[in-house]
Amino acid sequence: MTTNPTTRRIATELEGSISLFPVADLSDPLTARRTLAALAAAAPALDTAGIEIEDRTVPAAPDVPIRIYRPREAHGALLWLHGGGFVMGDLETEHPWALRLALGARAVVISVDYRRAPEHRFPAALDDAYAAMAWIAVHAPDLGVTPERIAVGGHAAGAGIAAAVTLRARDQHGPAIRYQLLNQPQLDDAQNTWSARTFTDTPFMTRDKVTASWRHYLGSALASAYAAPARANDLSSLPPAYISTAEFDPNRDEAIEYAQHLLQAGVPVELHQWAGTFHGSQAVVAADVSQRQTAELGAALRRGLGG
Repeated sequence: MTTNPTTRRIATELEGSISLFPVADLSDPLTARRTLAALAAAAPALDTAGIEIEDRTVPAAPDVPIRIYRPREAHGALLWLHGGGFVMGDLETEHPWALRLALGARAVVISVDYRRAPEHRFPAALDDAYAAMAWIAVHAPDLGVTPERIAVGGHAAGAGIAAAVTLRARDQHGPAIRYQLLNQPQLDDAQNTWSARTFTDTPFMTRDKVTASWRHYLGSALASAYAAPARANDLSSLPPAYISTAEFDPNRDEAIEYAQHLLQAGVPVELHQWAGTFHGSQAVVAADVSQRQTAELGAALRRGLGG
């Protein structure tokens, strides 16, 4: 990692763990997936007492695998989309985060194993997520929640897909979405913001990695607002949002600008910029700042669902 003033301000409690993160390289998607899966598999198992976990399949074309986390006395439901630059991640790698959210927010969390690029480019992931959202809206009573208390959210690329789900639901008069929970969202393929131009060699997420993820996702197609929500011209009538950003993240400023544009469109927004953090540093679960980030996600979702 290049030494410069930005990297020297990373929180002390996170610095010692930087070397544990995978190399920021998406030139070989299969290897990147295996590396992330191995890291997730090596993590200590979490206590699942007090929560029911079930794998299901949403009928679609093709069918969409989901994993349902059902705590006792849930206050609502969350469609949750994993991160991984549109290329990596699955139900297993996302398991700890979906579990923490379900327990922290007392919400039914439906984690989606959407199709990944480059084998399945845009709009495959969005189609899968939208099919899962439509399924949740219909089956909300079976999940023990009301259709009026359904949210959508995700990490990183998953958060970008979540934002696209809200746009599509609004435009197509689809399921009513109460809230959106966007953690370090990847929203803009243009990469023209100050953070995208400045944080080119920050831990785990570099400019080259962001560029590769968009290339895998879009191929030769031009990005629409459903692929890159930052391109949307109209953000009115979208659900209230909680948006969280990491200080040393190339994607930071596009998320902050998206929050500003939502506010200007009349959409209520909570925006939290976490000082000293970098993209994905929440995986350092022992760090105080990571624990506060995770707790706040749960608390924000609880408020958003009216719980």
